[in-house]
Amino acid sequence: MGPRFGAELWPPVRASAATYRSRPGRRYPAFATDLAALARLADGDVLYASKPRPTSFGIGLLARRQRPRPLLLDIDDWELGFFYRSGAWGRLGRALNVGNPNGLPWTWLCERAVKRADAVTVASRFLESRFGGILIPHVRDTDAWDPARYDRAEARARLGVGPRPVVMFLGTPRGYKGVDDLVAAVERLGGDTLLVLVGADLESVSARRWAAMPHVKVMGEIPFDDVPRYLIAADVVAVPQRATSDTVGQVPAKIFDAMALGRPIVATSVSMIPEILEGAGAVVPAGNVAALAEAIGRLLKDRGEAETLGRRARERCVARYSFAAARRVLFPLIDDVARRHKGSR
Repeated sequence: MGPRFGAELWPPVRASAATYRSRPGRRYPAFATDLAALARLADGDVLYASKPRPTSFGIGLLARRQRPRPLLLDIDDWELGFFYRSGAWGRLGRALNVGNPNGLPWTWLCERAVKRADAVTVASRFLESRFGGILIPHVRDTDAWDPARYDRAEARARLGVGPRPVVMFLGTPRGYKGVDDLVAAVERLGGDTLLVLVGADLESVSARRWAAMPHVKVMGEIPFDDVPRYLIAADVVAVPQRATSDTVGQVPAKIFDAMALGRPIVATSVSMIPEILEGAGAVVPAGNVAALAEAIGRLLKDRGEAETLGRRARERCVARYSFAAARRVLFPLIDDVARRHKGSR
C-alpha cells in the first residue's frame, strides 16, 4: 500500500494476481496532510517498508506511532546514490527540490532514521556495510520459473526473431544499466545476431534511436508475470551495469530472473555480481564494450559452455536465491521481531 504518483499503477504489476491498494500521491506541502491517512491504511500486525523513503518508511514510522507494532525496513538500493551522480550543482538543485516527497532532503532524513526500524534487511553487501541489517538478496519463485514450464520455440515465434541468435536485455533501460554499451557490443559481433530490448518506453528518444538500428529490436513494458515467456527465448541474457553511484549498492533483479530460467548470462563486475555469478556466468569489466562483445560472442558460438553456465545458474538460484532460501532467513527474523515486540509491551 502506498501513494501513487501517476494516473495508474506501474504497468508491469497492473495485471498481477496480487492486490494493490494505492492513494493518489501529491507533492509537499499537500503530501504532509496525506501522511496520517496513508498511515491508517497500513493496518497489518507487522509492517514491512520498502526503501528508506518518506512514502514507505516514513509512513511506516507514523503508522507504528499510531498503533505500536513491529516495523521492518528493506533496503534494495542506495537511494542517495541516484542523486549524487549529478555532481555538485545537480545535487544542490535536487536538495532544493523540497516539494518532491522522495526528493534528496527527505531521503537523506530517512536514511538517518534507519536505526529506528525494528529490523533491517538489505539486498547487497555494500548496503549491509552501510546500514547493517541482514542480507537477503533478491529471490525468485524457482518452482514457478522452472524453464521446463515454458515453450522456447513459442516464445521465439512470438518475438518474430526466426533462427537469429538472440541477446536479450529485459528491464527499464536507464543510462547506468549500460544499454548503450550493450548495443555497441552486439553491433561489433556483426552477422545476424539480434539484440532484443524488452521494457523500454517506446516513445523515448533512446528507444527510437535503438529501434532504427538493424541489429536491435525494441519492445515496450510487459507484465512482470510474463517475464519468463520472454527471457526463455534468449540465447544469452546481458546485464551490462556501469560502475556509478547508482549501481555501487545495487544488484539487478533481472540477474535472478535469468538464473531461475537457466539462461546463460553475461554481466559486468559491479556490486555483488561477481560473487553471485562465480562459475555460473560470464563477468566482464564494467564499461568495456570489447570485453562485453567477446563474452557474448563466445557463448553464442560455444553452446556447450552456454548450456553449462545456464544449468549452474539455475542450480545456484534454487539453492541461494529462491523463495525457499529467503524464507529460511526472513521467517525467523519476523518471528523474532514479533516476539521481542510482544515482550516489550
